[in-house]
Amino acid sequence: MSDKTSDAPPSRPMPVDPRLLEILVCPLTKGPLEYDRAQNELISRQAGLAYPIRDGIPIMLPEEARKLDA
Repeated sequence: MSDKTSDAPPSRPMPVDPRLLEILVCPLTKGPLEYDRAQNELISRQAGLAYPIRDGIPIMLPEEARKLDA
């Protein structure tokens, strides 16, 4: 019996509940967030940060966020 993990289908981003997106705000600015489906991130334009979404769960920690390009 072979232990092959390469046959597994590629991981696809899990969709985020639209109701959740309506209530989430940036933890730093308390401003609105935009959902970037292509990058699977929540964007805070005011803070210049992109918060990752992992397994359908937004990671709203500034230290986990990616800085946006200027």
